Amino acid sequence: MSRIGKQPVEIPAGVTVDQKGREISVKGPKGSLNLTVRPEIDVEVEGNQILVNPNGSGPTREARAFHGMTRALLHNMVTGVTKGFEKRLEIVGVGWNCQAQAKQVVLNIGFCHPVNIPLPDGIVAECPNPTAVTISGADCQAVGQVAAEIRAVRPPEPYKGKGIRYQGEYVRRKAGKSFGS
Repeated sequence: MSRIGKQPVEIPAGVTVDQKGREISVKGPKGSLNLTVRPEIDVEVEGNQILVNPNGSGPTREARAFHGMTRALLHNMVTGVTKGFEKRLEIVGVGWNCQAQAKQVVLNIGFCHPVNIPLPDGIVAECPNPTAVTISGADCQAVGQVAAEIRAVRPPEPYKGKGIRYQGEYVRRKAGKSFGS
């Protein structure tokens, strides 16, 4: 059995977990999230804990893999509806900036046109200063996906270090051309 999967998920006060067949919904102060559980896994809600166990209906290798993954997804759902998730991005480049509008992020990053990135429901973007973007929301996967899409517009390049990077990300620099004379 999975070491991660064996651990119960604690349900804090103010969070409700409802189970209807294979559908599990978690509601809290930051929103609500849903998950459909694989048929190889059984999920039980007992008191203030969620227990995840393989049921032996599928191949054991797949069941072991889904066991830990399902527990991690449920833990992320509970954490997301209580604390939320956040990714921070930095923009490095002269004259490059960003703006957070209603349901999109507008990037001016050296192209001849501004780049609009739409935001899905439940995701909020803020630009505390023109060269920083903060993506936050209850769904860990959606927050990471939006941050990755924004970074992919102009990933950091190794020669000058310009581009969009995660906060604290180290970009390995390369030396430029050298002429031997």
